Amino acid sequence: MLEQMGAAAKAASYKLALLSSREKNRVLEKIAEYLEAQSHEILLANEQDLLEARRNGLSEAMLDRLALNPARLKSIADDVRQVCSLADPVGQVIDGGLLDSGLRIERRRVPLGVIGVIYEARPNVTVDVASLCLKTGNAAILRGGKETWRTNAATVKVIQQALEECGLPAGAVQAIESPDRALVNEMLRMDKYIDMLIPRGGAGLHKLCREQSTIPVITGGIGVCHIFVDDTAEIEPALKIIVNAKTQRPSTCNTVETLLVHQRIADRFLPALSQQMAQSGVTLHADPNALTQLKDGPAKVEAVKAEQYDDEFLSLDLNVKVVADLDDAIAHIRAHGTQHSDAILTRTLNNANRFVNEVDSSAVYVNASTRFTDGGQFGLGAEVAVSTQKLHARGPMGLEALTTYKWIGFGDDTIRA
Repeated sequence: MLEQMGAAAKAASYKLALLSSREKNRVLEKIAEYLEAQSHEILLANEQDLLEARRNGLSEAMLDRLALNPARLKSIADDVRQVCSLADPVGQVIDGGLLDSGLRIERRRVPLGVIGVIYEARPNVTVDVASLCLKTGNAAILRGGKETWRTNAATVKVIQQALEECGLPAGAVQAIESPDRALVNEMLRMDKYIDMLIPRGGAGLHKLCREQSTIPVITGGIGVCHIFVDDTAEIEPALKIIVNAKTQRPSTCNTVETLLVHQRIADRFLPALSQQMAQSGVTLHADPNALTQLKDGPAKVEAVKAEQYDDEFLSLDLNVKVVADLDDAIAHIRAHGTQHSDAILTRTLNNANRFVNEVDSSAVYVNASTRFTDGGQFGLGAEVAVSTQKLHARGPMGLEALTTYKWIGFGDDTIRA
């Protein structure tokens, strides 16, 4: 089955690579139109997935990731329209010039070919990946989690209808609907057909892909994100940022998981934090120094476990640790961070600059919420993933991250001396 899907995707990629921006946008507009026109079928499939997920005991965080509603589906369709409005990177000349040999050389952006994406309970990823791949002339093979197979199947059916109406092969966007995990292992070795693999899920999935894939893998999306409150931060603005970073949508990878507080302001800041977290329904997991300040406050608090510094809660839970200074905060982030998104709250330019220069994450913030690490928020349109590695792409991956380049030489019967 996968062999046939791979061959169909590769054949489709050759056709997609030749499309003009106008032709690609026409397909995307049709997809957005069909997503809204056939929303009933997609939402019905999603309801069935949610029912089964609840029976299987899926966590509230995962249920939130899985759930669609009319507003979320409209937002997904609008994201597709937003991709239409973005500049098409394919065909752009990155650089070049005339060489001494008389050869005129240029480096031009081209599609990667076929993108494989493995993801869990995130039905919006199906449309995000499809729209970005189509805009950049790439075909896509998608393998969503078993929790979303009905939703993904209904969504891909709509996308394929739009493709065929525009005279393009349905093989341009395909989904592996079977929940058989053996198919994931088979997919990881489809280097004959798939040019880049993107896993979007937990640490176990990323480890599997890094160790078993014969295809280049883009890893990321695991966000043990930090906020450091230094001794010059103003309490009220800092609390507003922390509430946003923790509660705006707790199940996302750019949600803050650990709060580091400078020891000089701990006795003033932590009681105010407890009050605010109680109002927000957040449970605090505190180190011994923080626990002393928090135990009598209104927020629910318990002693932090060492392993919690290295994991995503994806829920209304927050680690709190008192640190000696900026060096201590940076050392903690280096030891426990995932190079996703980290922030400093400060009124000192020197501390801000040091944090930006010394914290090696894909997104670093000064006096801002970590929740901004998102393709739409960065002006990239829908994103295919957030990469936390350093080669090829880093941070939110938009259109350019789904292209490579080729060297083109123009001669006039030119030969090498």
